[in-house]
Amino acid sequence: MVKNKIHTILNEKYRPDTLEGYICNEEVKIKFKEYIDKQDIPHLLFEGKAGSGKTTLAKILVSNIDCDFLYINATDERGMEVMREKVGSFASAGSFKPLKIVILDEATHLLQASQVILLNMIETYSLTTRFILTGNYVERLIEPLRSRLQEYNLIPPSKKVVAQHIDFILEKEEIEHTVEDVVLLVKQFYPDLRKIINNAQKYTVDGVLKLDKSISSVDDYKEKLLTELNTSHPLKGISLNNIRQILADSKLQDFEEIFRFLYDNLDKYSKGNDGVIICLIEEYAYHAITRLDKEINIVALMSKIVQILNKKQVI
Repeated sequence: MVKNKIHTILNEKYRPDTLEGYICNEEVKIKFKEYIDKQDIPHLLFEGKAGSGKTTLAKILVSNIDCDFLYINATDERGMEVMREKVGSFASAGSFKPLKIVILDEATHLLQASQVILLNMIETYSLTTRFILTGNYVERLIEPLRSRLQEYNLIPPSKKVVAQHIDFILEKEEIEHTVEDVVLLVKQFYPDLRKIINNAQKYTVDGVLKLDKSISSVDDYKEKLLTELNTSHPLKGISLNNIRQILADSKLQDFEEIFRFLYDNLDKYSKGNDGVIICLIEEYAYHAITRLDKEINIVALMSKIVQILNKKQVI
């Protein structure tokens, strides 16, 4: 007899499968409880930062509604053939369940042609099939598609609520820790709950949470980046090499958050070049969808920004 395997990845082990265990504001819970009670949903679009619970909420819905469902990660499968062969076949097939649901995770990576095909499927199969899309950058979706979806911006819970949740997990796992440890984890990785939990497990040794001193510098690359963009070295201007080193030291694997950071902080470094830099951010954020090496793409953007700030002098 095979025993049920216990999940050893804490982020997955403590991923809620009901609304009761889902961390969010009460208004969201009330609305989605209504969907579950009715056993029906509209076409949905969940937006929010990484780790805000978009995928978790989508999976809670399909787990608590009597349905057949298909899960697609659009980061890996975003082409027209996927839409036609996988999604189209599923949506058009018969089912013994009252509803079919398609989860398109990270749907903002879908090619524009794929979005047009998806738009047609939503209109054609809406009687029997619902679509849930998730993504960090919903502005990448075409407007006719967005207009057919009910959008929910999933705002992260407060740092206090997150800290209480992390403390609960550590207590449950019998991991020795201090309040200061939890505060530091939340401070460094908020609002990405997934990253907070993963790092809590990463820094646990022999049942004790032992935070590496380097953790306090993992997320300060943003301030360092702003400082460097405002530091003009004698004769040479702003140093692109220094910026490359800052990005390398950040140990980032996903550079998408930098686009939003550069946009949100334009007034702190642009020196009156807002319009040109905004266009560059948009251009390279779009390129990031298809570039295999994300780091080279973001460094290319920084090179262009440095050119502008240095008045075309790049080092």
